[in-house]
Amino acid sequence: MTTDTGHRNGVDTATLFATLDAVKAMPAAAQFQFRAHNEWQTGTHSRTTISDYFGVGEEREHEHVFTFDADHPAVLVGRDNGPTPVEFVLHALAACLTAGLANIAAARGVTLTEVRSTVTGDIDLNGILGLQPVRNGYQQVSVRFVVAGDASEDVLRSIVEQSRQRSAVYDVITNGVPVDIEVEVA
Repeated sequence: MTTDTGHRNGVDTATLFATLDAVKAMPAAAQFQFRAHNEWQTGTHSRTTISDYFGVGEEREHEHVFTFDADHPAVLVGRDNGPTPVEFVLHALAACLTAGLANIAAARGVTLTEVRSTVTGDIDLNGILGLQPVRNGYQQVSVRFVVAGDASEDVLRSIVEQSRQRSAVYDVITNGVPVDIEVEVA
């Protein structure tokens, strides 16, 4: 939906284009570091707080502190105090692709009327449990979108594809990222 204030699909298109221009003019502004602070609660239950990050050359705070609980269901020796960590990965992928879709459609002048997705991940717990030499993580992830808007099917499909190409979470999942683990014993 477009309004007089330059919003389409809930995206402030003027700010979107101004951000693109600013980063083109000063590429260092694109360097961000996001952070998640996690603390074990009990059993398989942990709590993550997200509040601070580095971006556009300085330390920053979110407008709100976000708190997320993660756990395992009872069948996996948890108490079901939150989604499993691997379910958060599915959520992250869905959210990243959807945000990209909204931004890209807005930039192209396309008004979206519906965007829904179902993300599934197939995992064999024999790896995590150390019972068989299979991958610990997902063996397959699938995303199914339902998209509608004021553009042709080809344009809507191309917006989804561009979102996939630009998705940071899709990139992390499909290309892997080096992870350093440092331990301080208290």
